[in-house]
Amino acid sequence: MTDSDGDEGARDRVSVPEEIELPRLLDFYERQTDDHTKIHEFYHNLRDGRLTTTRCRDCEAIHYPPRIVCPECTGDDLEYVDLPHEGELFAFSEVRGGLPLGLSEHEVPFVVGVVDLGPVKLSARIDDASYADLGIGDSVELKIVEIDGPTDQERVFYRFKPRNVNDGENE
Repeated sequence: MTDSDGDEGARDRVSVPEEIELPRLLDFYERQTDDHTKIHEFYHNLRDGRLTTTRCRDCEAIHYPPRIVCPECTGDDLEYVDLPHEGELFAFSEVRGGLPLGLSEHEVPFVVGVVDLGPVKLSARIDDASYADLGIGDSVELKIVEIDGPTDQERVFYRFKPRNVNDGENE
C-alpha cells in the first residue's frame, strides 16, 4: 500500500473535529418568517403560546400540519384554528441511536410519540419521561421550546410532556 506522500505501507490519517458546527442542511427546524414559509402564522401563534392548524372554510376539513391548500377539496380559503394543549399518547417509541453528527441536543435515548389531540393526531418528541415511564393513553400536555442556531432569527417548536409531572416523575 502507498500513502498520499508515496510512502509504502503507511496510511493517510484523518481526524474528526471535537466540535461540529451544525450546517444549514442538518437544521431540522424550518425558518419561520413570512419570507421563508407560507405557514408562518403557525409559528407566530406557537410563539404566542397557541398550538394551531388550518381548517378549510369550504369543506370544514381540519388537517395537521397546517396547509395552504386543502387536500380534501383543493380549496385555498383556509383559516387558523386553535388545537387543544392536552391530549393522549396514541403511540410512542424510543430513539436509541443513529443521529447525524452535530445533533448533540438530541442525546439518546429520547422518546417520540403520536399524540391524539381530538381533531388531529400529530407526532412530537415527548420530554421529561423515559420510555419505561409511559403507556398508551397517558395524558400529555404541550411544551413549547425555543430553537437555537444556526440562524439568527428567533424560532420555536412544540413538544409534549406527561401531565402531572413533578421532578421528572408521574404522580
